[in-house]
Amino acid sequence: MAQIIVEAAPRVTRGKNAARRLRTAGQVPATLYGGGKAEAESLQVNTKQVSAILRSASGHNTIFNVKTENSEQPAIVKEWQVDPVSGMLLHVDLYRIAMDVRMRVKVPVHVFGDPQGVKLQGGIFEMVIREVEVECLPADIPTEFRVDISGLMLGMQIRASDVQVDPEKIKMLTDPMRVLAHVVALRVEEEKPAEAVAAEAATPAEPELIKKGKKEAEEGEEGEEAPAAEKKK
Repeated sequence: MAQIIVEAAPRVTRGKNAARRLRTAGQVPATLYGGGKAEAESLQVNTKQVSAILRSASGHNTIFNVKTENSEQPAIVKEWQVDPVSGMLLHVDLYRIAMDVRMRVKVPVHVFGDPQGVKLQGGIFEMVIREVEVECLPADIPTEFRVDISGLMLGMQIRASDVQVDPEKIKMLTDPMRVLAHVVALRVEEEKPAEAVAAEAATPAEPELIKKGKKEAEEGEEGEEAPAAEKKK
């Protein structure tokens, strides 16, 4: 398999205006860190190359070489920021890796099949979490985990322990009992007891009585003024 290269150069300018000019020129601000080195490097990297990596099957777990004028360092994308409106890549954090050192990564879990609990029992399939954390060598990082959910009946779950891994290469770090997906009953709003309905129906009566009492008081005041007017006549 051919090595993936991300071209990079030292980033000497800082600030929003400088970052905007970089993006216009097809570059994105980046920080390269980790890998046993104390110092982090401020870089500018090729936007198209990084975007292609994030869109690939292995996504942010893709191993590539960050190529500068003086060196090539293996790395993965650790974090990235995207403009929520335009979708433009704003910034990336790159993590140096050593191919002989085990590392922690999160791997997506994809399911396939039609749950029997949905087809036969009218349940609803819900995905609770979509990735699990594992520890392995960089070369052994899986692209994804696939889980068959066709046998799920109502009330049944898929847990992290159901994800098949090679124990000699990969260690599962997610709690084995953690629920990844399940089939649950359709939620129906329970009917309220007759007493509760009656209590709610009676609630507006109090403001109405107050209003009525106020109206009667006003009518009473008007009624008191009438004899005074007749007396004056």
